[in-house]
Amino acid sequence: MNEPSDLSANATQSKSIQNPESKVQNDAILECTSLSRDFQSGETTLHVLRSVNFKLYEGEIASIVGSSGAGKSTLLHLLGLLDTPTEGDIFYRGRNITRLGQEAAARVRNREFGFVFQSFHLLPDFTALENVLMPARIGAGSLQWMREAGKLKERAESLLTRVGLGERMSHVPSRLSGGERQRVALARALVNEPAVVFCDEPTGNLDSKTADEIFALIEQFNRELGKTFLIVTHDEHIARRAQRHLHMSDGRFVPAD
Repeated sequence: MNEPSDLSANATQSKSIQNPESKVQNDAILECTSLSRDFQSGETTLHVLRSVNFKLYEGEIASIVGSSGAGKSTLLHLLGLLDTPTEGDIFYRGRNITRLGQEAAARVRNREFGFVFQSFHLLPDFTALENVLMPARIGAGSLQWMREAGKLKERAESLLTRVGLGERMSHVPSRLSGGERQRVALARALVNEPAVVFCDEPTGNLDSKTADEIFALIEQFNRELGKTFLIVTHDEHIARRAQRHLHMSDGRFVPAD
């Protein structure tokens, strides 16, 4: 199966919608159909995701809220090609990317997707700037890195400045607060100029004030750069700030209470 090509495009902010199949002015950038994920535990099959249909629209911020075990993180990992579904298909810009080979999937993740996780996943021995640059360095390869290192470094420095860390670029993660580490993670997710950013409990380790500040940065990058964000969270307050707010329970989308 061929890797998606010529996939980069600027996006505009979409209208707020209320359920997975509502129509908006923009096209779906990412879609899944009948997506399921089972896990085997001894002789027991755990149905974590149950035939889910979902569309993520270009230029929107969508949130999925649910309790632990609802299936929301599993869905995010499948859509981001971090895991493989048991059944169903995933489409990115109309192309089926469900069963790409490992190298092709890695290229899509590196070039088209960005990721922000609850635990930050920063490399402890690297500075904030070096952490932000890591996806660019991996994606570029040695020859391209030699040609474009200066430009990529400028981009990383600009992102760190935009998230308020212009004076802390040389700090390693242990010298940064939790909120500062998540700002680094957000800048890292954006350094390769992805179309879609997946956020898995991005405020889970933060106090409410810092969580609001991180979400404000997400809104800023959505508004100013047209980035599409999919956020999964158990925090109803954060989820309701998204333009579209969905609920999951027992591996399915359910109506809001």
